[in-house]
Amino acid sequence: MSKIIAFANQKGGVGKTTTCINMSAYMALMGKKVLIVDIDAQGNATSGLGLDKVGDVKSIYDVIAGNCDIVEAIRKTEIDGLDILPSNIDLAGVEVELVYMKERENVLKKAFSKIRNSYDYICIDCPPSLGLMTVNALSAADGVIIPIQCEFFALEGLSQLMNTIRLVKKTMLNPALNIEGVVLTMRDSRSNLGRQVAEEIGKFFGSSVFNTTIPRNVRLAEAPSYGQPIYLYDKSCSGSLAYLRLTEEYFDKNKVAYKKIVRKNATKRG
Repeated sequence: MSKIIAFANQKGGVGKTTTCINMSAYMALMGKKVLIVDIDAQGNATSGLGLDKVGDVKSIYDVIAGNCDIVEAIRKTEIDGLDILPSNIDLAGVEVELVYMKERENVLKKAFSKIRNSYDYICIDCPPSLGLMTVNALSAADGVIIPIQCEFFALEGLSQLMNTIRLVKKTMLNPALNIEGVVLTMRDSRSNLGRQVAEEIGKFFGSSVFNTTIPRNVRLAEAPSYGQPIYLYDKSCSGSLAYLRLTEEYFDKNKVAYKKIVRKNATKRG
């Protein structure tokens, strides 16, 4: 049975989608069968993997609305072992529709029950909000990975996310939900601010913070516009190697065996 991980932070622009895409890609490259579920109406994970968001394409919205079975909406990506359940703008109004659905907080959990035996990991890219779609993700997930940008306002609003996680556990929607880890993203090694923010986040989350941090990297920022995870776009850049180390650290932390990937020296670009 697969492990379900929600990548969540209601603050936008923190590298959440980038982290979800690239950790999932490396999981697949390390021999795991992985599904990314894009539940953000902006569909950034969908376009970031080279899929079209327009046209007659089945999406997570169709699954939630009951227009198709979840298996019909899943599509393959360029990386063997990595699939995606895409999103599009149709999802924008789904929160209103969910309000009138029975057991509206568990719609995703029920949909996933049909495919949990088909994947090792299901990675959910959450929207930058704490609405019903994020609550659905937290109700379905085994754990949460929280990307946090190394900037002054990094901790702003995190108390709301932590409170939502506590409520999901307390109301018995998902009492076993836990924080899988906190990822520091967009870190500038030349800045004292990045170090100070990292220290504050360490005080707040303790051992949940991953040792691996993700640097600011031009190649990472460029990759989504080409519809590729960073491994395919530039496997030797510093951002790619950071996500490789992060995925290795995640597997090691959870005592998961995986296929090793040979590291290459980082390029000087970005």
